[in-house]
Amino acid sequence: MINHGGYRRLADYQKRERSMQKILAGMRVVEGSAFVAAPSGGMTLAQLGADVIRFDPIGGGIDYRRWPVTSSNQSLYWHSLNKGKRSIAVDFKREEGRELLTQLITVPGDDAGLFLTNFPAKGWLADESLRQHRQDLIYLNLTGDRHGGSALDYTVNCQVGFPQLNQFDDSGGERPLNNPLPAWDVIAGQQIALGILAAERHRRLTGEGQFIKLALADVALATVGNLGYIAEATINNQPREPMGNHIYGTFGRDFCCRDGHRVMIVGVSPNQWRSIVRAMGIEGAVTSLAADKGLDFSREGDRFKARTALAALIEPWFAQRDFADANKLLDEHNVCWGKYQSVNELVDIDPECSEDNPLFSTVEQPGIGKYLMPGSPLYFGAVSRETVVAAPELGQHTDEILLDTLGLSSGEIGRLHDAGIIAGITNN
Repeated sequence: MINHGGYRRLADYQKRERSMQKILAGMRVVEGSAFVAAPSGGMTLAQLGADVIRFDPIGGGIDYRRWPVTSSNQSLYWHSLNKGKRSIAVDFKREEGRELLTQLITVPGDDAGLFLTNFPAKGWLADESLRQHRQDLIYLNLTGDRHGGSALDYTVNCQVGFPQLNQFDDSGGERPLNNPLPAWDVIAGQQIALGILAAERHRRLTGEGQFIKLALADVALATVGNLGYIAEATINNQPREPMGNHIYGTFGRDFCCRDGHRVMIVGVSPNQWRSIVRAMGIEGAVTSLAADKGLDFSREGDRFKARTALAALIEPWFAQRDFADANKLLDEHNVCWGKYQSVNELVDIDPECSEDNPLFSTVEQPGIGKYLMPGSPLYFGAVSRETVVAAPELGQHTDEILLDTLGLSSGEIGRLHDAGIIAGITNN
């Protein structure tokens, strides 16, 4: 008789084999969240197979209608950040609703007792309150700053100085330029997933749960330090000047083709730089420029020092060619480059943003329609790729969660509905 690792029935073994298609299968995470960072952390875990249960107030929370929205006021933002989760709608302003969610957060089980939120860790969500029900609870709380204060990506970003570096160096003004990408929210979301997984491993090894604190501002500050900005300000004591579309410390810039298409070329490595020079046919001019300035363009820093003069040598090459011709020659010479395009162009014409790329699937989102959705960008060799799952409808899984996870009877679930403590899918 074959020993299948302690599984006594073939059906159980086959179920285990199916579950291994989800690398985090069996892990249950409860999420209470709003905006970007915390929902993206939960989504990251859900797309790796964890059962992520998101709770919301009946009718939706503060971000349930956040833009962009459809013509029927359905939030594309909310649904994009909650793919693959289950949804329970509870009136947690009422004591009975809070008690239900406390049970859900602290339900027994080796793979349960994991909670992430960016709601304030006080009152019924205070760590000491929840830990009374489960000592080995893993609780990750995201705050704006380390003091527990409020902060958003935009306020954190202006604090660390990046908008000053985004302003165009030839604009003649001093107005900082914000970035549309909420970078610190996105990075914080990955830190949330990492923190949950690290704490879960610690609990498996030691039996200990813990309260994990993560501040959005600290994510930004750590990144600024890790990239050398703090060291530069301290040791060199020189403010970094705005770069526009140049790449700091090396050569890279945007150029416009004859037909108006714009591309970015990059010469970070010596091979990349040599490819640019060969493609443009400017070997002699580059050699003369280096001699005139006493620079060695095999060095990144020297290429950066001469960036304006080097760009002047390159600009005519693009100005004399349409994009299609430039594209062909850049590829022939293995230049590292990219085309500037709008999000609409990315979706409409770029094969990398299509089902040709296994990252994407066209999925039906209830109440919205079919569109291209990404799964996890991680590819694991030991398991099959996860199917992309749409976001839940608000309250879609309320009854099944209370029935299967908390073991409530159908009669008790009906009573909670009648009392307005819980809700399923509603037309909202």
